[in-house]
Amino acid sequence: MNVVILAGGKGTRMGTSTLNIPKPMISLAGKPILEYQVELAKRYFLNDLIILTGYKHNVIKDYFKDGSAWGVSIQYSDESYPLGTSGAIKKIEDMLHEDFLVFYGDIIMDVDLESLISFHNKRHAIATVVVHPNDHPYDSDIVEINDENKVIAIHNKPDKKGAYLKNLVSAALYVLSPAILKYIEKEKYSDFGKDVFQKLIRNGEPIYAYITHEYIKDIGTKERLKEVEKDVLSSRVRKLNRENKQKAIFLDRDGVLNYEVNDLKNADKLKLLPGTTEAIKKINKSDYLSIVATNQPLIAKGFASEDDLHRIHAKLDTILGMDNTYIDRIYYCPHHPEKGFKGENKSYKIDCICRKPNTGMIKKATKEINIDTDASFIVGDRTVDIKTGLNSGLKTVLVRTGYAGTDGKYQCEPDFIFENLKESVDFILDKYNILVNKVEDILDNHNLSSLNTPIITVSGLSRSGKSTLTKIVSDAIKKRGLNFKILKLDNWLVSLDQREPRMTVRNRYKYDEILRDLKLLLERKDIKINKYDAKKRATIDRGETLVLNDEEILIIDGSVCLDIEFFRRNANIKIYTEVTEEERRERFYKFYKYKGLTNTEIKDLYLKREKDETPIILKTKKYADHVIRMENY
Repeated sequence: MNVVILAGGKGTRMGTSTLNIPKPMISLAGKPILEYQVELAKRYFLNDLIILTGYKHNVIKDYFKDGSAWGVSIQYSDESYPLGTSGAIKKIEDMLHEDFLVFYGDIIMDVDLESLISFHNKRHAIATVVVHPNDHPYDSDIVEINDENKVIAIHNKPDKKGAYLKNLVSAALYVLSPAILKYIEKEKYSDFGKDVFQKLIRNGEPIYAYITHEYIKDIGTKERLKEVEKDVLSSRVRKLNRENKQKAIFLDRDGVLNYEVNDLKNADKLKLLPGTTEAIKKINKSDYLSIVATNQPLIAKGFASEDDLHRIHAKLDTILGMDNTYIDRIYYCPHHPEKGFKGENKSYKIDCICRKPNTGMIKKATKEINIDTDASFIVGDRTVDIKTGLNSGLKTVLVRTGYAGTDGKYQCEPDFIFENLKESVDFILDKYNILVNKVEDILDNHNLSSLNTPIITVSGLSRSGKSTLTKIVSDAIKKRGLNFKILKLDNWLVSLDQREPRMTVRNRYKYDEILRDLKLLLERKDIKINKYDAKKRATIDRGETLVLNDEEILIIDGSVCLDIEFFRRNANIKIYTEVTEEERRERFYKFYKYKGLTNTEIKDLYLKREKDETPIILKTKKYADHVIRMENY
């Protein structure tokens, strides 16, 4: 298969950089942009290249010659005057006898070309257009597709104001059949996006869109050159190739990205939550992909059509795109198993594998995008999202927006809890790995596998990040192939209705019962575990039991760990978490606001805790083996 590279551009927006060289020969991280494309083709055994030149064509020929230095064969075709992207290819139609790839010479990309060619061949397409979401859809060619990925329209820039369009931008990478050449007039200026593809659509020719998350960026400005050069040097360009496992942050939609609206069926009612755009933009600049996975049973119930849903998602894309950000992929489940709704869509009233907490959407994304679930997260506002994450092997994050986990449909615990999407993304991208490394360093200094029942305690003041660190400790232990159980001392708290004004932290926790149950555990006996509901501030009997097996590590999470002499004496690793008092106070207020307390009630409670809890817990810090600062974690 030939690779045709369009390399005739002047690059007028690049200023003096292209006075003496064509744009594709601008140096990026030590070599011309065009050289990256030659190397990409070679990597996929596409060794027959045709470079279409124009401005300063001798610079390209003098550098690449016949291509033998790169292990490829290069032929050239020079333009004496501009013919446009498709007009230039028409000029070499005698050289094109089979399907061929088209590269644009001013683009840095790293795409799984084998997968792209396979997609094209399976559909017997006259043209396959590579599309992806980008951070400037408002000045790009938007490709509109149907459910089979067939292209039904191309909206050339600038797009119509007020129109909601999915952020699927033509990436200027095509696989074409020679049959397309009959739609190109000879010796006439023409463009693929504006002219040729429009003819194909009007004539009903099979033109398809290949959707990818991979790195494809044009070098349109000096600023873009610096940005892309940074991505090349950091290996981000190579990492995003579909051949490599990808990390993702799966996102529920309603209550996480946008305000919860009961059965949202009208795009006009979609409104993003504060911080959503900022959070998604941060994911875009990271090594993670942003993937929405949302249950949309309103389609099965007959409350809305799939066209309504597509319009909602198009508006979501449009809003984000106007702020230079994007979602990498959206998956939705339109099914609902319960029947009896007026006007319901009976064909969708099924018990499917895609409806969360089933894992169909996660598995589909994993297959299509090559997701590494072990390294990925899911962020949701309902227990169904957390259950989905647990079923899929994802790390789970609950946000206190939307339902804030109060739906109560599933009895499951998230790995992490944050106020909103922005806090969640900040933690995942900026802090998670830092904490992992700190915990790894601690565990490296202790041979836990040689002990019969190692005990790790995590203590500290209220709202200092204990639960967050406990989860990271458990992940690090699991990574070592060791087994563990987590004991949360909050489950031995006295319910609010049983507390007395003069109680200190020592009275609020049932020390005697903690010691009794711990000793039973160490004797390999079952203990009953109640659940402390932080929202209700009450202990709930769930009838659950816990037993500690041989060679399992016991991780104990609780403010009062080091105030109990038994733990001080028997714990193998004692960790104390702390944050600045300013941050702890802010977390305290947010946490009790979530519980429904008024500002006055929170202030009074904070002052009370300063007297009956803080001094006691602070004195236990001296017993810790390791103190971990948890600012912003």
